[in-house]
Amino acid sequence: MDDALRAVADPTRRAILVLVRDREVSAGEIAERFPEISRPAVSQHLRTLTAARLLDVRRAGNRRFYRLRPEGLAEAVTFLESMWSASLSRLQHEAEREERARTGDQDVKGSW
Repeated sequence: MDDALRAVADPTRRAILVLVRDREVSAGEIAERFPEISRPAVSQHLRTLTAARLLDVRRAGNRRFYRLRPEGLAEAVTFLESMWSASLSRLQHEAEREERARTGDQDVKGSW
């Protein structure tokens, strides 16, 4: 999970993930989408994403094609969802407590 989170911390790498989300894309096409950075820098980003297991790479001759590995983010997604659901549970608990205090009702939970 740590490698995946570190990899997606960079905006260029996030843009690459969006680019390859729905289809396989060649390294050359990816590099063309980022004219402001050098091809070696794009290659380094691709290596980082591949090492973090966020991309699959397929070689065809001397060309490389990249595609998103959604399962590479699964552990991070599970972690983030657990953080979100814990916050929502606390918010719900606090809202119910305030509603009980306001109405004097002891069983507000069922009314949501």
